[in-house]
Amino acid sequence: MRIIAGSARRRNIKVPKTVARPTTDRTREALFSLLNAVVPGARCLDLFAGSGALGLEALSRGATSCVFIDQDRGSVRTVQGNLKELGLEGGQVRSGDATELKGIQAGSVEIVFADPPYAKKAGDRDFVQELISSSDLFRIVADDGFFVAEAPAGRVATAPVGWEVISERKYGNCGIAIYQKKGD
Repeated sequence: MRIIAGSARRRNIKVPKTVARPTTDRTREALFSLLNAVVPGARCLDLFAGSGALGLEALSRGATSCVFIDQDRGSVRTVQGNLKELGLEGGQVRSGDATELKGIQAGSVEIVFADPPYAKKAGDRDFVQELISSSDLFRIVADDGFFVAEAPAGRVATAPVGWEVISERKYGNCGIAIYQKKGD
């Protein structure tokens, strides 16, 4: 895997063995072309970070900061190593549950990326629906900010009051939904 554009363009990143399906270069390129105008200067959050590919891409393209959260120790070490290897500033890595957002300041994030494990069968935890329905996510995202979620193609979480689905794309078996928080 590699960074697509920006200051770390074409540089390779490591992927931990525990990551089942990293976001492909093609999918990231398409996603960031949709977010091109809002990434520079943005404060980001990369949930279920894995290799950190989404947040690293954002930092490479001019995001001011990105907090990476993953509970897997191998992923945390990989993201730390990728940040150091790429020389990207503004990255902070936290080990923990990516759905626990209580310690993050209200309105402090413009873009939240989430690439959680997919809910594959009835009874599996649907992290995307859980996050988009969370009052904590709503609280931390700035007005007019974005929640970008990766899920199986065709499975878009229902947007609760205060959120709007502004884009839904399919890339093979992967689906990307971009939600925008409605400002006052």
